[in-house]
Amino acid sequence: MNQNLQPKIQLNNGLLMPQVGLGVWKTPLDVTRKMVSDALANGYVLLDTAKQYGNESAVGQGMQDAFNSTGRTRQSIFLTTKIYNGDQGSYDRVRKGFEGQLKALQTDYVDLLLMHWPVNGLYNQTWQAMEKIYANGQAKAIGVCNFNVERMSDLLDHAKITPAINQIEFNPKIHQPAIVNFCQQHGIQMEAWSPLGNGRLLHEPIIEKIAHSHQKTPAQIELRWAIQHDLIVIPKTTHPDRMKENADIFDFELSPEECIQIDSLDTEEHAIWYDKFKWSGNPNGIDNVIADPESFR
Repeated sequence: MNQNLQPKIQLNNGLLMPQVGLGVWKTPLDVTRKMVSDALANGYVLLDTAKQYGNESAVGQGMQDAFNSTGRTRQSIFLTTKIYNGDQGSYDRVRKGFEGQLKALQTDYVDLLLMHWPVNGLYNQTWQAMEKIYANGQAKAIGVCNFNVERMSDLLDHAKITPAINQIEFNPKIHQPAIVNFCQQHGIQMEAWSPLGNGRLLHEPIIEKIAHSHQKTPAQIELRWAIQHDLIVIPKTTHPDRMKENADIFDFELSPEECIQIDSLDTEEHAIWYDKFKWSGNPNGIDNVIADPESFR
């Protein structure tokens, strides 16, 4: 197994989490099953999925395929999934939804359980339910996604447990410094989704030049840059060769000057965003908060 894909980052509860993993957003079931199996065969440890993606069952089957073909076990995987917006609210509501996710994933626990979005009026209650799930051992760590400073501050005011993770969009085009700095000050590890900016920067001259100087690809430069900003990254790829490429970022280091050059590309511009998401909802109409699943990460 690639030693660089083994757990590296210590979360605030002591759990070790790999710094590079595989995301499976918007991949069909058959593709997801194969990409998960391929990733695990190539030494990956961290897998990131969500109920919203509609492919948890394929992630579960892909893990089983890899266990059968490689001899790896569930304990060798760091599995992340997320509480669906439509399941937010009371403990019974959250627990019922989560238990369905465990069944789909063919496991009795996850290593990291995240709240997918901070839905107004529900996220504090949802977090309390997640704290109970953590206490009973069905999640080894709990965290959130897409929280800004305002909502994270409010959550911390009501929480018994500080989130271990805040997973946000982070790449050379968008750094979100306010929430990154806030979380770092409170011992909350940052994790980057869309670390390659939906592929928009693969032909950026600055990144291409730096890639050439290190004999690496632009994607490897972008991932290395995020790693040197102390983030966990979960790039998505369906190709085994690119999985290997994405993991091959620990044998070089960007200079401070190179990092500054990449930092200069920041426009605080989202690669993917959700105009239909209004940060609101209610227990009866929560499923309608996202009108278009394609607009949701």
